[in-house]
Amino acid sequence: MSDTSTPSAVPSGVQSPSTAPADPAAALLQQPGCTPPVDPAPFQSFLAFDYGRKRTGVATGNRMLGRASPGKSIVAAGDERFAHIAALIREWQPQALVIGVPFHPDGAPHENTRRALSFGRQLALRFRLPVYTVDERYSTTEALAHGARDADAASACIILEQFLHGLS
Repeated sequence: MSDTSTPSAVPSGVQSPSTAPADPAAALLQQPGCTPPVDPAPFQSFLAFDYGRKRTGVATGNRMLGRASPGKSIVAAGDERFAHIAALIREWQPQALVIGVPFHPDGAPHENTRRALSFGRQLALRFRLPVYTVDERYSTTEALAHGARDADAASACIILEQFLHGLS
């Protein structure tokens, strides 16, 4: 006869129902300035986004080279935007996603901070991939200063390279 008072062991890496987050996105979405819920150490390929209400910049990159390449920005909103992202995920097969999160120069959040985090939450829920956040203050300004034709994609590239450099 087995002892039913002994709790069963939970496999490593699997959360028991009592410790699983109430918000499924919380298990995949890094909050700005916080330790990510999923360690990025084993991941090699990433897809990054510079979220905007009308345009979303896209970049791909990998850890081995520590470099990112701009893609073509997505000019769509709502479900159409996510259809484009789904196609990019199928094409590039990233292991994780990275988003830029804007803040005021003094570090205070603003309305676009909330929008970018909402976008990151939707990415986590729809695609079930880890989503990492990067402070994107001045990324578009930097992209424009370097003469970018597609400032949003160049900004996504800057965001991803900043993330990749932080991993080393």
